[in-house]
Amino acid sequence: MKRFLVVGATVLMLAGVLTAVPVSADQRHPTVAEQSLRTLAARHNLAIGTAIDMDALRDAASPQYRALAASQFSSVTAENVMKWEALEPTRGVYNWGPADELIDFARKNKQKVRGHVLVWQNQLPTWLTQGVNDGTISNTELRDILRKHITTVVKRFKGKIWQWDVVNEAVSDPWDSPSSIHLKGFWAQHLGPGYIADAFRWARAADPEALLFYNDYNIEAFSDRGPSDKTWYTYNMAKQLRASGVPIDGVGSQGHLATQYGNYDAFQALEVLDAFSDLGLATAFTEVDVRSLMTDGVRAGDANEINPRLQASAANYSVLLQACLANRRCLSYTVWGLTDKHSWVPSWFSNPPEGLATLYDESYLPKRAYNVVKADLAFAGPPYVLPRVSQKPRR
Repeated sequence: MKRFLVVGATVLMLAGVLTAVPVSADQRHPTVAEQSLRTLAARHNLAIGTAIDMDALRDAASPQYRALAASQFSSVTAENVMKWEALEPTRGVYNWGPADELIDFARKNKQKVRGHVLVWQNQLPTWLTQGVNDGTISNTELRDILRKHITTVVKRFKGKIWQWDVVNEAVSDPWDSPSSIHLKGFWAQHLGPGYIADAFRWARAADPEALLFYNDYNIEAFSDRGPSDKTWYTYNMAKQLRASGVPIDGVGSQGHLATQYGNYDAFQALEVLDAFSDLGLATAFTEVDVRSLMTDGVRAGDANEINPRLQASAANYSVLLQACLANRRCLSYTVWGLTDKHSWVPSWFSNPPEGLATLYDESYLPKRAYNVVKADLAFAGPPYVLPRVSQKPRR
């Protein structure tokens, strides 16, 4: 009977081959160049994301923005509409509309959402900072206000957010004074270091299923692991939080790079991701862009100045993506804006002027960086690139 079944199966298989109709040109599988970033990233179970400018998304005069955001990316991050000043411009009065609009866009396009951001010293509402400064809000009341904000926002979007940036940019830079790394900013000044653990615990109580991340810039590579090494400080902070039972699930490395600096190679970036993963944490690149100096030659259209910058930008995008692909706990790779037409870089880095930071130019044409990212996603595979290991929320 076994021999009969094997022979029968073989006959059926051969019959299928012999009767198969040749694939015509219009039935062929799409080439790599024809596939979207999200399709190629799905091979690795990797979310490929972008920050969304809601004004650009609504702009009927630029339908390309909405089309690319929907077709190319499998996750989205609110660039500004989930920050505190946008959500609660007047104390006790919340403006949920723009954030709800983003959530609805993601739902319609089968995209995951990264929530950005719960606790940050920037883009705070004026009523909050003025109240602290003039003494009408005490530090004790401030802690209660922070707890209420986290609880209200996380519960409002419960079940709709995949990853929350719970605490953002809490760690100083080596060029600050003092140069030894420390906790900085409004929240550390008024609430002390314990606010970080509190924020994660409050967020977990509000949503047991969302993944909770610490997020920061300039933590793509270790330096000397000394007192001025921001990445080393962040690693040890995450290690201590984890050891203390704080429900932190991951660390996000923003990935804001610039072509005028030396930057890193993929092995240096992977070393950091692996270090965080060894703590049981997920990792992600959360705000990737690569800006360049806009010299007179660049602005005049000199190819001798533009081309090296575009090539260097592509290389830096690739370094971070290769490291992410090689680390199985790197769950998402998010670019901060998809087009130079709607990029935060020129307004923020104006002296000297910088730009050319995104995957698409101002006319929505893909740049070299886009095609290098696509190639990395397409041609990576076993044994060094394997599907992602999903992260379970820490209780």
